[in-house]
Amino acid sequence: MIQRISLHSLVKDRRDFDLLVRLFEKLGLRREAGAEGRDGCFQEFLPSFTNFELIHYKQHEGERFDVGLTISDPDSAYEIAKGMGLQVLEIKGRRAPSDGLRCFRVQLPGGTEVRLVGFRDALLNGLTGIAGGLSGEGKRFGIVVSRFNSFITERLLSGAVDGLLRCGVEPFHGWTIVRVPGAFEIPSAARSLAETKIYNAVLCIGCLLRGDTAHYDVIVNEVTRGIGQSAQETGIPHAFGVLTCDTLEQAIDRAGLKMGNKGFEAALAAVEMANLKVTIGAGKGRAKSSGNRVSGKAAAKKRLTRKNSTRTRPGK
Repeated sequence: MIQRISLHSLVKDRRDFDLLVRLFEKLGLRREAGAEGRDGCFQEFLPSFTNFELIHYKQHEGERFDVGLTISDPDSAYEIAKGMGLQVLEIKGRRAPSDGLRCFRVQLPGGTEVRLVGFRDALLNGLTGIAGGLSGEGKRFGIVVSRFNSFITERLLSGAVDGLLRCGVEPFHGWTIVRVPGAFEIPSAARSLAETKIYNAVLCIGCLLRGDTAHYDVIVNEVTRGIGQSAQETGIPHAFGVLTCDTLEQAIDRAGLKMGNKGFEAALAAVEMANLKVTIGAGKGRAKSSGNRVSGKAAAKKRLTRKNSTRTRPGK
């Protein structure tokens, strides 16, 4: 009886074979055994998941292809194929259809056709989970900013405020800015804000540049540890917007130039984590309420049993 199924795809041209090996590696398949001889060559790949399908088409010549792949991120695969200079024959559902389907075919120079299909929305791939949104309406945020290296931190602060505003946080009233002398003082101020319980999340903004001594490494470790410990012990999300760079040029790139603005990213992370905390808390509340209902029924049954036993006592 069948013990193992090997799936084979015949490639029309040796150039196509080499291109497919490169494409599969870029898409995440792992190369296993391979061999080459006078009559041809083969290459095994180890995907993360395999299923065997039988397909029969009725007069649908346009659906004929040599290699078919199901992928989790078709949009990225499309960019990879274009980056390799491959010819895209068709794109189905490229413009966000209702079912989220992404399907396109690639023709290799030797005539081999590859079909790649997948769903852009993780919901349709069964990869759903609890996540926080990016709506900051009705929420308050504490922002701790280091004055040291203010040339950088002020730009990070501007990016953070911009991010909060774009998420719908109320201007000025939706955040409180606390300034501290340096990055070392950020964890203490962040904990003070978190312990008030009036802020949904705390943003920590600073900039540390490597010098000629071990001072940099000591401060980086303490700041990172302190911020993480404050978040864990207070239960309030902390967004890490502290740059740890070797040079000033690196810091400038991360404060609004080619590497983006890390203050803006910290703001988005703070809003998302604030919403995630609310979502998880609501789930706990529902579970607790359900448990209380069960306990209430059990208590009522116990009282009724006790009442009935009292009525049947001798002499009553």
